[in-house]
Amino acid sequence: MGDRYFLYDDMVETKTRFVSFMGEHTRFDLAIVKSDRYYGKSLVLNIQSNRFAIIGSDDLDEPGYIEHAYQLPEDEAEELRSFLYEVV
Repeated sequence: MGDRYFLYDDMVETKTRFVSFMGEHTRFDLAIVKSDRYYGKSLVLNIQSNRFAIIGSDDLDEPGYIEHAYQLPEDEAEELRSFLYEVV
């Protein structure tokens, strides 16, 4: 077995919020991880779909970003986007 070449191997303190809410169209079960990584953005995991993205307010303003990252139809993505504006 060869040597591993690590690009980085860091341990950082995080603050994780687990939240579940029912939108008009679907239920969301999320883990929102904040740390000093990712330039102030949050790692948002959708536990039900096993999809995640690194999200900041600038990403929420990007057309189609939430739809693509979480593979959601427009109406469900808008519900998620609305919630994320409050927490990222």
